[in-house]
Amino acid sequence: MDALVEEAAKKAAVAWIAVAGNPPTLAWCAWLGSALLVVTGEGEQAIPGLAEADTADVILRGDHGGRIVTFPADVTRIAPQDEAWTELVPQLAAKRLNSSGAADDLVRTWAERCVVSRLTPAGASADMPDDAQAAPPRPTPATRIPRRPFRLHKVRGARGR
Repeated sequence: MDALVEEAAKKAAVAWIAVAGNPPTLAWCAWLGSALLVVTGEGEQAIPGLAEADTADVILRGDHGGRIVTFPADVTRIAPQDEAWTELVPQLAAKRLNSSGAADDLVRTWAERCVVSRLTPAGASADMPDDAQAAPPRPTPATRIPRRPFRLHKVRGARGR
């Protein structure tokens, strides 16, 4: 395994994950058992196509926001009856920020409604791109109603001088 990938993944709390040609999606993750673990499904994050995918591309960024490494990953699912589930998923639940309950409750919920995917680095990390990789914002139904400007006092018109 690439030392840069492992070191960046250990420090990552989020990753950009691209599946089957879809644009990368931001997801929270945790490095456990030499792989990134990601939870998708009802009540959790949505990463289109990840639950069915065999491979994905993972992009990790540093604290400053710049890309550190991009690597291909093999995707496998961890089922609740697997030995890896009892070893890794409780650790993943303990790392979950802003959970609505105890880690044990979260593990039960994930077993019933979610998919826990293991993204194992496969092959060498990709070369860094030469261009900025900038893209226009994705379309969204979200809107924001502009607020009126804040005024501390009434503004009066200028009087004749």
